[in-house]
Amino acid sequence: MRILVTNDDGISAPGLVVAEEIANALAGADGEVWVVAPAFEQSGVGHCVSYIRPMRLEKLGERRFAVEGSPADCVLAGVGEIMRDAPPDLILSGVNRGHNVAEDTVYSGTIGAAMEGALHGFRSVAMSQYYGRPGTGPSDPFAAARAHGADVVGRLLAADVWPRERYAAFHNVNFPAVDAGAVQGVKATFQGWRPAPTFGVLPHVAPNGRTFLWLTNSPGNSSGAEGSDSRECHDGFITVTPLTADLTAHSLVEPLARALG
Repeated sequence: MRILVTNDDGISAPGLVVAEEIANALAGADGEVWVVAPAFEQSGVGHCVSYIRPMRLEKLGERRFAVEGSPADCVLAGVGEIMRDAPPDLILSGVNRGHNVAEDTVYSGTIGAAMEGALHGFRSVAMSQYYGRPGTGPSDPFAAARAHGADVVGRLLAADVWPRERYAAFHNVNFPAVDAGAVQGVKATFQGWRPAPTFGVLPHVAPNGRTFLWLTNSPGNSSGAEGSDSRECHDGFITVTPLTADLTAHSLVEPLARALG
């Protein structure tokens, strides 16, 4: 199996090492693992692509590249250039430092990379590791992902839960902030939500009179809805949420059509 690995925390991130371990376990002795990751951290860039400027590509080693661009750019570089003649069988994005649940999925570069892979017809998985509240997680923050990642992705591959239609689904996997042996199991979940916006702004006036705005991140509590990614990951389960690029609010299409006559 040929696997393309990327992330949004950057080429030097510790979670990328974990993703490579997972990829190597899945690829097997005869497989290949290719790493194409951002040269610098790209957290929070979502699914943006750098179509207004060129991207610098640097080869760091055998099957290892850094791109001065977003996670989605890295997928494009991987499938469109680096692995063009022998495309990947699987794309892994992560392992992100911190979970990507509820509205996190809208902002996440980890999710954006997996979505880009899915749009090109590749089986894609986003992987994120919940850290928990400060001082509450395991000594190895990636313990759950490192121990269970290959098994979970392997089960997804074996089940062949990859629709072939346009806007093909990809899978968002979140690992709980517990030791490997304390994981409660694996659950299929839906995307949760939070009762209040995640981000705000904090203004600061510099000595020269210029105003700057710092973004503040206060994720707060999720909805706590049973069966949601945020609830189940918090309760110690590995969550798998199928996502798609189709953002249509399908339940509103018919009412809207009636309203518009």
